[in-house]
Amino acid sequence: MSDPTASNASASEPEPELRGIDLARRALEEARAAAKASGKSVGQGRASPRRLRTGARRRTGWSGARPDDRDPQLLSSLTGAIAKNRGWSTKVAEGMVFGRWAGVVGEDIASHATPMTLKDGVLSIAAESTAWATQLRMLQGQILAKINAAVGQGVVTSLKITGPAAPSWRKGERHIKGRGPRDTYG
Repeated sequence: MSDPTASNASASEPEPELRGIDLARRALEEARAAAKASGKSVGQGRASPRRLRTGARRRTGWSGARPDDRDPQLLSSLTGAIAKNRGWSTKVAEGMVFGRWAGVVGEDIASHATPMTLKDGVLSIAAESTAWATQLRMLQGQILAKINAAVGQGVVTSLKITGPAAPSWRKGERHIKGRGPRDTYG
């Protein structure tokens, strides 16, 4: 026979204190029971989930398998977005002409010609010799097309190609008119 006082004694004893995962499970069970009692199914009554730029739904706790704006981004795409938002795009494109000169026009041309200035869409290029200046003038259309393909249309509209400058023979305040020494430079 069982003692009725023994069962009452076990019911009046306090439950052991829950910790960690057991406490979380108990809280979840109570929340589900409260939701069921109020007539709502789990998930109803929430605000609509945020949407990505593509229109897809996003869970708010983690990024998931698909690309997301919370994922690590490439530094180049972030700096490009900042430059565009602040209106620096034209200055960045102008800087790309000088910074990537060898990649834009090719190693052969870059080893014999150097970009000097870019003002109002006119790129001044200094060639190392008069022969290279002549050659670059003949390739001017192709060079301009390569630059526009690399940095964008409208950044460089025309090229001004110059050869090396001959030294000046004018020394001092007084000089005699004439052409100076007859030698070939460049």
